[in-house]
Amino acid sequence: GVMLQSPLGVSERRRGLAQEKMTENGVFSRDKVLTIDTMNPRVKNVEYAVRGPIVQRAMQIEKELREGLKKPFTEVIKANIGDAHAMGQQPITFFRQVLALCSYPELLNENMFPEDAKNRARRILHACGGGSVGAYSASQGIDCVRQDVACYIERRDGGVPCDPDNVYLTTGASDGIVTMLKLLVCGEGASRTGVMISIPQYPLYSAALAELGAVQVNYYLNEEKCWSMDLSELESSLAEARKHCNPKALCIINPGNPTGQVQSRQCIEDVIRFAAKERLFLMADEVYQDNVYAEGCQFHSFKKVLFELGPEYSDNVELASFHSTSKCYMGECGFRGGYMEVINMDAEVQAQLSKLVSVRLCPPVPGQALMDLVVNSPQPGEPSHITFMKERTATLSLLAEKAKLTEQILNTVPGITCNPVQGAMYSFPNISLPEKSIKEAKALGQAPDMFYCMNLLEETGICLVPGSGFGQKDGTYHFRMTILPPTDKLKILLAKVKEFHQKFTQQYS
Repeated sequence: GVMLQSPLGVSERRRGLAQEKMTENGVFSRDKVLTIDTMNPRVKNVEYAVRGPIVQRAMQIEKELREGLKKPFTEVIKANIGDAHAMGQQPITFFRQVLALCSYPELLNENMFPEDAKNRARRILHACGGGSVGAYSASQGIDCVRQDVACYIERRDGGVPCDPDNVYLTTGASDGIVTMLKLLVCGEGASRTGVMISIPQYPLYSAALAELGAVQVNYYLNEEKCWSMDLSELESSLAEARKHCNPKALCIINPGNPTGQVQSRQCIEDVIRFAAKERLFLMADEVYQDNVYAEGCQFHSFKKVLFELGPEYSDNVELASFHSTSKCYMGECGFRGGYMEVINMDAEVQAQLSKLVSVRLCPPVPGQALMDLVVNSPQPGEPSHITFMKERTATLSLLAEKAKLTEQILNTVPGITCNPVQGAMYSFPNISLPEKSIKEAKALGQAPDMFYCMNLLEETGICLVPGSGFGQKDGTYHFRMTILPPTDKLKILLAKVKEFHQKFTQQYS
C-alpha cells in the first residue's frame, strides 16, 4: 500500500487540502504534487510481464548470490526475454565492422576492414549530416536507408512494388506499433476504439492499449491446432466487442510471440478477407520473419498475400507491417533499429503520421545504419559474403536445433505438453498444475502459473515468464521460455525444469 504522509484521512487528502506537518527541525513539509492518487491513472493500468515482478525478484536473487547468500544454485538463468546477445548469440561480423567504421570514420584509413564494409560505411556516412552518425536524420529516416528497405521488401515479396515514402524507420518495431496505435485511438464510451489482439499476446500490445486508454479486444489462438488463428473465433470476438466499443484494428504476430507458430498462407488469406469484410485496419508484426524452423513451414508476409489476392483487396485493405533488427539472426536489440511500411493509408492521415514522428526528431541513427545492413547484406562476389552467409546460417540452424530440442524434452515431462516451436524464439508449453497449488496460489493472490514460476525461480534460479503475463484460456496454465541459451546450458535448464515439475507435482498432490 501507499504510506500516507499525513495524519489526515484519505478523503480529506483527496480534496486536496494542502496538508502540512511539522518535521523534526521545525520545517513544514507537504505532500508531493505527484502521488499515486494524482498520477495518470492509465499508467497504473500498464503491465509488462516480460520485465515484471518475477524478473525483479530474479535480480534481487542475483544480488543476494553476489553477497554470498547460500542458495540451492549458483547462478540465475534468465530465460524470460528474447535478448539474443545477452544469451550468447554472436553478432554478425560484417554488421559490427560497418557500425565501427560509421562511429569512428578514422578507421576507414586502416586496412583491417574489408572493402565492402568500407563502402557501406562511406555510403551511410555520406547520407548523414556532417558525415557523422551523431547528427539527426530526417524524421522518417535516412532516405537511402528507406530506399534499401523498399528494395528488400520488393525482393522478399517476389516483386510486389514498395514505395520508400511509405517506409518509416522506427526505434525498434515497438515504436512503430505504438505510433500506429496512437493514430487509431479515439472516441468515448461505446464509440471508443477497440483493437483486436491475439491471446496469448506479446504484452507490448496490452500495455500500449492500457496507456492509450483503448479497448483491448481478445481473440484466442487455437492451442490444439498449433496456435493457429481461427476464423470463427475472430468473428465471435468481434461481434461481442461491437456491443461495447468500436473495433477498428486487428493485430497479428507472425511468426508468433510467445507461441512460436508460423501462420499458413491460407490462414493469412482468411484474415485479410475478414479484415476487408469487417473494415479493420491490419497491423502485422513480422519481426521474427527469418526465424522459421519447422519442415513445411514458410514465412508469408501479409503484404505479399494481400497483393496476390488482387486489386479488390490490395487497393483497399489498410495495412501496417513491422520489422526490426532485434531478432532473427541479427539479435541486435540494443540498437533499437526497425521499420514500418504503411499500405493504403489515407493521404491526410499519412501527413499526420509524418507530423507525429517529427515531434520525436528521429530514430537512433546507428540503429538506422544497422537496419540498412540487414536489408542490404553482402552480395555474392563481395569479400564479406562467404563469412556473412556462414554466420547467418549457423545462427539460424542452431536456433532450429534448439527449437526442436526444447519441444522434445518438454514433451517427456508428465503434465507438460509443448506445441512444435515452428518459428520465433520461444516455447509456450501447457502445464497442468495440481489443485492444491492452485488453491495456495489464489490464497496468496497470485496467478497459479506465477506461483509456479516463482517457486521455480527460488528453487532452481531459472527465470521464466508465466503464461498469465501473456493471456491464456481460463483454467489453462503456461510459461514462456526462450530457446536462446547455448545448447549445453539449455539442456541443463530443461533438465532442471523437468525435475522441478515432478517435485512440484508431488509436493502439492
